[in-house]
Amino acid sequence: MPAAPSIQCTAPARVNLLGEHTDYTGGLVLPMAIPFFTTATIAPRKQDEYNFRSDLFDGPRTIARDDRSLATELWTDYPIGVLRQLQQRGIEPPAFDLYLGGNVPFGAGLSSSASVEVASALAMLSLSGVTLAPEDVALLCQRAENDYVHSPCGIMDQFAITAARAGHALLLHTRDLSYEHLPMNHGALAKTQIVVCNSMVRHSVASGEYGVRRRELEAGQAALLKEFPQLRDLGDASLQQLEAARPLMPYKSYLRCRHIISDNGRVLQARDAMFAGDPITFGRLMLAGHASERDDFACSIDEIDFLVETAAALPGCFGARLTGGGFGGCTVNLVDREHSESFATALKQAYDQRYGITAETYICDAVDGAYTRSPLFTNH
Repeated sequence: MPAAPSIQCTAPARVNLLGEHTDYTGGLVLPMAIPFFTTATIAPRKQDEYNFRSDLFDGPRTIARDDRSLATELWTDYPIGVLRQLQQRGIEPPAFDLYLGGNVPFGAGLSSSASVEVASALAMLSLSGVTLAPEDVALLCQRAENDYVHSPCGIMDQFAITAARAGHALLLHTRDLSYEHLPMNHGALAKTQIVVCNSMVRHSVASGEYGVRRRELEAGQAALLKEFPQLRDLGDASLQQLEAARPLMPYKSYLRCRHIISDNGRVLQARDAMFAGDPITFGRLMLAGHASERDDFACSIDEIDFLVETAAALPGCFGARLTGGGFGGCTVNLVDREHSESFATALKQAYDQRYGITAETYICDAVDGAYTRSPLFTNH
């Protein structure tokens, strides 16, 4: 006899092309979904409890349906955090078995955690017979990570994963969640690919330097808003206003704010370049964005700087920069499609020769966002 139907939900990873650390100050981001995926398979469970399993992580976990315990610093905090947010909305999924699989690289800055959250959310919603708009799913998953996992992430990762479109990047206004899809497949840009290079230097964005940078940034934003109360946040601010308010804030806060304001400007310039199908301008903006992350936001490291500088000198490369939270992780590179393979090989060889580390490279085109498959039956 067939078992109870299971539902399969798939969420991609994402890479951010421009607009880094802007998403928690009302700014602009330009991510795209890439072809690495988390798949959540969910089915009703006879016992009155929730069961979480995965071959990607150590140890399953089962909790009672009335369990309201705090986070445990285990992988299950991510899907359980999503469950808690659903429950706070009055959505109480029936008992279930949830299995997570996939191939998103962990600790690389490609949003493996957000991919897990979005896939889990869609699965629990589908089993509950509830549909939410993409922006509501993204916000729910962000709150799960902020409030339950206690990682101070912005909205970009979850939103990009839910709302992405194949062949396009997503320009997201993080203050009001308005967005538009910008073509990666127009003009000369259609002849390029994104090559992501994983430095294999891992980081945790739940604590440490990422949290420090965010506090420095928020202190600068507070000083700026005191001087210019008509501003809503840094997303409204100009570099001229920042200079006027500079004496009111610590120097490090000034630098962090300068990165955010200038990166918002680069995203808008990139929009024009994408509609013009202009990879040369887009690549220059990426390189300028990396310099800003390195010098003003101070979230790069020697290995990442080496990868960016090496990439920029290789044939076929239009631009490169650090992507993700920083302090390790990945670079993102805009490369002529005909050079993608040779570029990836040369970059890995140079990195191995310099640091003795075998990097991983992923050659990517933009893919669609998260989706749900119809119920599946399996025979026992």
